[in-house]
Amino acid sequence: MRTGEDKLWAVVSGRPVLAITLESIAAAACFDLIAIAAPTSRWDAIRGIAADHELSNVVLLEGGERRQDTVAAAIDRCHGHTWISVHDAARPLTPPELFRAVLDTARADGAATAGVPCVDTVKQVQNGRVAATLDRSSIIAAQTPQSFSAELLRRAHLHAATHGISAGDDAELVEAIGEPVTVVPGDPRNFKVTFPQDLVLLRALLEETR
Repeated sequence: MRTGEDKLWAVVSGRPVLAITLESIAAAACFDLIAIAAPTSRWDAIRGIAADHELSNVVLLEGGERRQDTVAAAIDRCHGHTWISVHDAARPLTPPELFRAVLDTARADGAATAGVPCVDTVKQVQNGRVAATLDRSSIIAAQTPQSFSAELLRRAHLHAATHGISAGDDAELVEAIGEPVTVVPGDPRNFKVTFPQDLVLLRALLEETR
């Protein structure tokens, strides 16, 4: 899980965003080890949040230049583990059952990602003009968590490193070695906090569930 961005330390309903994410992970109760990538200046704060949620199985590491560099560093800290889940810390409202569903599907199929149907019309653009309108019935918006056989994920990252491949998520790296990735229905609440207005939505949803 990656962290370090200021948005994760924005206080929403009295807690930083990261604390809400770790609460969901703790509630899922399906992970033996949690590797968190963050600047060293945040490590003590993260340890405190983890302790608040009785998460004792936490290791901290610094992130890399790219997302996949960060994940590769985290994978190196997961020796002895057969299955690995990757999650964006900026998705604080991931339902605990979604973590379990994606992991269970990966255990059956080797690799799985959460995803939701694309509700917008999707245009392919070239030089500022529409080149094609894509059939959205076959398009999803990928989410995390994504879960994989540890052997498969390591192989995918090694292939990317040796072939100069950059990808937006780990499922794409697995796809690049020709392995299938099963899609598990995601959740609209599992949005990624990216823009200031996302914090407004997060606050509203948290208030709604009180």
